[in-house]
Amino acid sequence: MDSSLPCFLLFILIGCLKCSSENENNTRHHDYCVLGAGPAGLQMGYFLSKAKRDYVILERNSGPGSFFNKYPRHRKLISINKIHTGRQNPEFNLRHDWNSLLSDKPDLLFKRVSNEFYPPADAYPLYLSMFVEELGLKVRYGVDIGRIRAVQSDTGRSYILTDQHTSDYTCSVLLVATGLWVPQKIEFVGSDLVEGYESISTNPEDYKNQAILILGKGNSAFETAQSILEKASHVHMLSPSPVRLAWQTHYVGDLRAVNNDLLDTYQLKSLDGLVEARLEKIVIVQRKEQAKKRSDGKKKEKKKLYLSLNKYIQNQEEKNSSEVTGEDLPSFYSDNFSMRKPYDRVIRCLGFKFNFSVFDSSACPPHSDNAKGRLPGVTAWYEGTGTPGLFVLGTAAHSRDYRTSAGGFIHGFRYTARAVHRVLEQRYHNNRWPSTKLLTTQLLSWVLKRIGEASGPYQMFEVLADVILLRGSQCEYVEEFPIQALPQFSSLSGHEISNHGLIVVVLQYGKKKNVDYLGRNRAHSDWSKANESNFLHPVLYYYDKLPTEEEMKLRPKGWALPRPKAIHHIVEDFLTEWDGPVSHIQPLRRFLEHCVKTDLRNFYAESCFRFSLTYRKPPLFCQQGYLKQQGVVDSSQLWQHFDDAGLMPSEHDSGTSGEDSAFPNYLAQAGASVSSGLKLDF
Repeated sequence: MDSSLPCFLLFILIGCLKCSSENENNTRHHDYCVLGAGPAGLQMGYFLSKAKRDYVILERNSGPGSFFNKYPRHRKLISINKIHTGRQNPEFNLRHDWNSLLSDKPDLLFKRVSNEFYPPADAYPLYLSMFVEELGLKVRYGVDIGRIRAVQSDTGRSYILTDQHTSDYTCSVLLVATGLWVPQKIEFVGSDLVEGYESISTNPEDYKNQAILILGKGNSAFETAQSILEKASHVHMLSPSPVRLAWQTHYVGDLRAVNNDLLDTYQLKSLDGLVEARLEKIVIVQRKEQAKKRSDGKKKEKKKLYLSLNKYIQNQEEKNSSEVTGEDLPSFYSDNFSMRKPYDRVIRCLGFKFNFSVFDSSACPPHSDNAKGRLPGVTAWYEGTGTPGLFVLGTAAHSRDYRTSAGGFIHGFRYTARAVHRVLEQRYHNNRWPSTKLLTTQLLSWVLKRIGEASGPYQMFEVLADVILLRGSQCEYVEEFPIQALPQFSSLSGHEISNHGLIVVVLQYGKKKNVDYLGRNRAHSDWSKANESNFLHPVLYYYDKLPTEEEMKLRPKGWALPRPKAIHHIVEDFLTEWDGPVSHIQPLRRFLEHCVKTDLRNFYAESCFRFSLTYRKPPLFCQQGYLKQQGVVDSSQLWQHFDDAGLMPSEHDSGTSGEDSAFPNYLAQAGASVSSGLKLDF
């Protein structure tokens, strides 16, 4: 008998017992569970995969990005796909590419599937499939999670996800990236007569010569109006608030110009129009009307929909929409009521909300205070309020910057997903937030580089910011930190604040109200009035210590951060290229010098030589460069002259200690570094 046969049989037996145990428990465990294979879930999957973490992405449909298979209904995205920028810098180009996800593959961009400025919706699932395949992400399709609960054990809190087959997935950290897909509805008398955006016909011919009322004035509402404008007899739009234009509010979720043809037809009085009223106060009633005689001599009753207000309905609790009489209509009291004519169809286009129904009480994040409670409430680092270990990603996490920044859209939440991953790395794996160590003399160049090309703070303005940790002759540059979490900076990032303080670099719009953004005086070019800038521009806040939680709550209205010790606005620039020597660079240098309390100018070797002979403490640039044998002309005669004069340290003295025996006093005080100069590629 073969001696290896017993071992083989034992191996088979152990495998069978293991499979039997797994089938019995029907449970799979991972450190990280990502719920949803949309753009936010896949973006997080990339970061987890790159960090070699134990994770799985669970998707209920058969492919990634299933939302885009149906929405937007009229199949045109409004996210900019600007391929030609005139620049080769990939980081800068992401400022104008609103569809690509972040990865370490420079060619894994959305432009590979579409070159249209406003691309077709069908292109996005294709791009996400390519993203999954080329990066080898771990996605499990056909897993429809119907229940999520939290359990507490000796090892900590974990989450159990149960699918349609009663199989369980357990994880220590749950990352919810399900997006918003549950239609937002408002109940009123007659709401059962309303058609939903999610189910209406997208064939314009179906609306031919019909009077249409659309509830809502967002992009989905205007997208629908745009589609039927040529065929419908007239289109009216109703919502509580006036229409908000994205080019006025700077909020990408407001009405985009690509969908606003109806504004022209309204203002030029071509049958279409906009009306304001609270939807809870309206009533939609259906009344039968006699139609014209047909060719066979018979009349066909035609059902029309009328809009009323519930204040006109007598005994409305006992009356439904079919029992409303003519006396219950506003036109009975006012013959100039704007919506007195009947409609053939009423369409609801009120957007979507988060699906709270899959969470039980132990795991459900609360409803947000803003966005009418449609979104889950999360902390400044996107962890569910009251649900430790559960993080919300993507559009569903937009409550942190609702109507303020781009966190509800791909070009914004790809960066907040990266911020969440960095929080996870620090909390669970003790990996500090990535940073760049610089000499203080290099700080000006690095700030200019970041504000000139960085896409994260540019897209997530007033939400993600660069934090500069000042440490005397050196500093540490931390990129894209959530500024509302600044009081928890040390615990979230792993970096400590020194007694030299910190600088926060934010991009923000001006705070003036009622600005005519197409008017003659809409922008400023005078650097001395930079604080009056209306358009996007960098602002630097200097603090001698971290702001507290209380200071964050009491910050001035409209401010991204509490009042600092010093603040500097860089004047807005038409080209968004803050590189003007007089208007941008010089005022910025003077502000940084005020914060670090030293001269940050660059000098030629001859000037440093003169400073060294005439001052006890030469400028920091000379201390860290010239006096450390950096930036001196490579001439053997000049080196010999300096050596004979005792101006340069010997080879023995210029070792790892970093001290220069020729200038012991002021070099020790300045804490000069032996680091080499940084080459910046602008």
